[in-house]
Amino acid sequence: MIKVAGIRFQKAGKIYYFDPGDFELETGMHAIVETARGVELGTVLIPPKFVEDEQVIQPLKPVLRIATDEDERIIEENREKEKEAFAICKEKILKHGLEMK
Repeated sequence: MIKVAGIRFQKAGKIYYFDPGDFELETGMHAIVETARGVELGTVLIPPKFVEDEQVIQPLKPVLRIATDEDERIIEENREKEKEAFAICKEKILKHGLEMK
């Protein structure tokens, strides 16, 4: 049996298992985890529990820490920048007459 925590990165995304270590994670909290794409912030949906070894894809990546207020602030800033970048991108597409779907 392996101890895991279920964390999701997008509202309707897949839940991935991570090694919770000694962190006391609860449903709804945010955690910083190591993923194949780097360090990301995710939402805990399944608090730490034990599952059969066959249910886990090895190696299990660790939860690095519980998200801080600073992490939350940075994520919000990035979402605002994302909106600005999307608007600029749409403007450039129109300006250059690009055929985009």
